[in-house]
Amino acid sequence: MVQRLLSDEVVIEDVLFMSALRVAREVADQRGRPQKVYMVGFDFRPELGYAHPAGRQFTVGDEVERAMRIGMQENYLLNALYMLQGTGLELNHVGNRPYSRLSVDELVESFSRNRSGDHHERDWSVSVVAELTTNHFGDRFRLERMVRAAAAAGADFIKVQKRDVESFYSKEQLAAPYRSPFGTTFGDYRRQLELDGDDFAFIADLCKQLEIRWFASVLDEASYNFVLDFNPALIKLPSTISEYTDYLARVAASTDRGIVLSTGMTDKAYEEWVLQTFKEAPELYLMQANSAYPTPARDCNVGVVRHYSRLAKSNPRIIPAYSSHDENWFGSALAVAAGARMVEKHVKFGNSEWAHFDAVALDLTTSQFRDFVEKIREAEIIVGSEEKSVAPSEHHKYRRKSH
Repeated sequence: MVQRLLSDEVVIEDVLFMSALRVAREVADQRGRPQKVYMVGFDFRPELGYAHPAGRQFTVGDEVERAMRIGMQENYLLNALYMLQGTGLELNHVGNRPYSRLSVDELVESFSRNRSGDHHERDWSVSVVAELTTNHFGDRFRLERMVRAAAAAGADFIKVQKRDVESFYSKEQLAAPYRSPFGTTFGDYRRQLELDGDDFAFIADLCKQLEIRWFASVLDEASYNFVLDFNPALIKLPSTISEYTDYLARVAASTDRGIVLSTGMTDKAYEEWVLQTFKEAPELYLMQANSAYPTPARDCNVGVVRHYSRLAKSNPRIIPAYSSHDENWFGSALAVAAGARMVEKHVKFGNSEWAHFDAVALDLTTSQFRDFVEKIREAEIIVGSEEKSVAPSEHHKYRRKSH
């Protein structure tokens, strides 16, 4: 059993945690980097009694036999700890055994620091948005897993979309052939993706529980009025509807919250119209974007973020932002250096050949989005302050001598 830990064979062992460790090794091999494993609750102490949630033991025999079975499993773990040294697995037993690397309290403190300490003790000025688009596919379970994964990765906001399918698309568009698990037409696909009132109430409650904020792209007036009932933190007006100026103007005239406005497929004239039309919005997030998926590096134009940052100097309601349709994190980190205070990145949950934006979305089932958030935080730290001062890390090697 122990030898199989280092073989290419994956077997469901009688001692199940050995199979779990073998699977963890496979994950490390697939990712091409070491993986940490925390073994929590493996006390190997029969005198501690029954598991409280279950209320009964699943092992057979008397107390002596149970102690022997548990002791045998502990010996398997000790062998595994030895065998896995130098592999792609860092195995951390949590408890108070002689071989434990962490106590329970130390584990809680470590994860609290990593989950909320470093990222929330600092007063971060850049908000990171996990753009779910419609990659939840209208599936409540998938939606929940995406929100939880985005929150765990350190996102400040999650964002979804809302549109009235029947009025937003023409009958011809809805009837067009489209292959998906939901039917044979584009209409079948789009109707499945839309979230209803129960879904939005679920998002609001879940985000409150996870202490993460949310908002939505609203592509038509019916959707705008609908979403307001659930009190989103912000309202997003995407590039897709930049030509729907009548609708945009009505939102501008009625909004009581910040507007996130993406500027893909627009020019200087549109910017001037936006600044005039949305002059009463409490906050106006001007979000540089290019509507190609993926965006070629030459078309990212992160310099526009610097332009928005200059506008914000004289108009504090304006918040420079960047919607990343380029690959990976580099463009977004440059946007932070250019002054962006919000960065948006598409995410997905696994791969699908029929999903939208799959080419640029970061997979929440891997570490991709967490790594992206870390890069944005690192960029913000490196950019630092515009005020020149002597840093605590600096010292004079040769001090001037007094006379």
